[in-house]
Amino acid sequence: MAHFVKIDENNVVVCGVVIGNDMLNNLPFPESEPIGQTFIVSLYGEGVWKQTSYNRNFRKNYAGIGMSYKPDIDAFVYPQPFPSWVLDDNALWQAPIPYPTDGKLYGWDEATQSWVESA
Repeated sequence: MAHFVKIDENNVVVCGVVIGNDMLNNLPFPESEPIGQTFIVSLYGEGVWKQTSYNRNFRKNYAGIGMSYKPDIDAFVYPQPFPSWVLDDNALWQAPIPYPTDGKLYGWDEATQSWVESA
């Protein structure tokens, strides 16, 4: 099965479809993408469709509704959880300081830029 998502004018994922690999001539990504895009447009009309990988074999993350496509890194990313967090090489958001490893539960406090132990 091949997974595709539609992105809006702001590169935000708005919906997704799954089509059979036979509709893509059983080709691998990236050769499969333009074939899938043409097929999906024939069903649903115009739009920008991007292929996504359930196994994260390409485009870093499996795309879901509300995520964004970043063309400069050819990746799908989750919404930024806090303004201070930055994307790492895997297109995942990272806090300015690492999560504590003492086994306790913490939440991020943006005001103090620190992890605060959960009650």
